[in-house]
Amino acid sequence: MKTIVIILTTGTLLNFPLNSKIDAGCFEQGQAIIEEIAHYEGPGPEQGWYLNNGKGTVAGFYCD
Repeated sequence: MKTIVIILTTGTLLNFPLNSKIDAGCFEQGQAIIEEIAHYEGPGPEQGWYLNNGKGTVAGFYCD
């Protein structure tokens, strides 16, 4: 099973299943997950995707 791995700046990895039944690839699904678990703050030097639970920021994601 393919997964989307969200990388947090704390070094934590969050795994979500890649849904092959919808017409969206890794990038679209990964971005949608980030938008669900985090909110964007910016512009400026402290800009980024901050987790909604207040426990860090998103560094990026990839599909495995």
